[in-house]
Amino acid sequence: MSSQVDFGLGLRPDHYEEIVANPGRVTWFEVLSENYMVPGGRPLQWLDTLRRDYPMAMHGVSLSIGSIDPLDRGYLDALKALTERIEPLWVSDHLCFTGLRGINMHDLLPLPYTEEALDHVAERVMRVQDHLGRRLVLENVSSYVTYAASELAEWDFIAGLAERADCEILLDVNNVYVSAFNHEFDAYAFLRAMPTKRVRQFHLAGHLHKGTHIIDTHDHPIIPDVWDLYAEAVRLFPDVPTMIERDANIPPYVDLLAELDTARDIALRVARGRAPKAAE
Repeated sequence: MSSQVDFGLGLRPDHYEEIVANPGRVTWFEVLSENYMVPGGRPLQWLDTLRRDYPMAMHGVSLSIGSIDPLDRGYLDALKALTERIEPLWVSDHLCFTGLRGINMHDLLPLPYTEEALDHVAERVMRVQDHLGRRLVLENVSSYVTYAASELAEWDFIAGLAERADCEILLDVNNVYVSAFNHEFDAYAFLRAMPTKRVRQFHLAGHLHKGTHIIDTHDHPIIPDVWDLYAEAVRLFPDVPTMIERDANIPPYVDLLAELDTARDIALRVARGRAPKAAE
């Protein structure tokens, strides 16, 4: 990969000191926006320190872009202030809703994939982008239920939104795998339906397999089937930055670096397979 921000990790407090002690092993970090949208405190001090040496991307969980509640202007102001402070590579959140009628459900809830919902979300995305002065990057979420009202496949909804709102896609490969198992669709068909020029970033993570369904937990190593799906994503969308998420059962920094090396190896292998053979 040619990008200088090709392979990154989620910035977690457990690893602040190890990052400082092991410079250069990661090219960029993704920060959880809400953790730093407060005035002062040690996390913000660490962020300022590490930002001097590493590019950062911002990833949120509270935008609730799909809700019917009004957009939270206070939240958007705080989000914009953080973007101005750290000048991130991009700003992302989830294609979902997290609350209704003022009640925060503290979960990433899937949307009904209808034309009406697509119009609604596209209008909100454009308003957020106008407020931030930059494109928004939206992630496909893992899901466990579907809506009888849905008219579109999830991948068609995402592709349509990216085109209609002129936003970009955070393609979470693990989430594709989880939802494909839970809803019995073809994960590879999902990848092929994504618009090539709109995919800004990949996520990789682990999950918990319960036999009849999979739960997206971000607390296990990445499994071989997800690595295989990632290889296809890299083939379809070359030079897209990759990041590994770990939100619980957080291992030593060196273990995450080893997983990131696996991603590098896969991307390199795919790139070599794409390269034309030299003339004999």
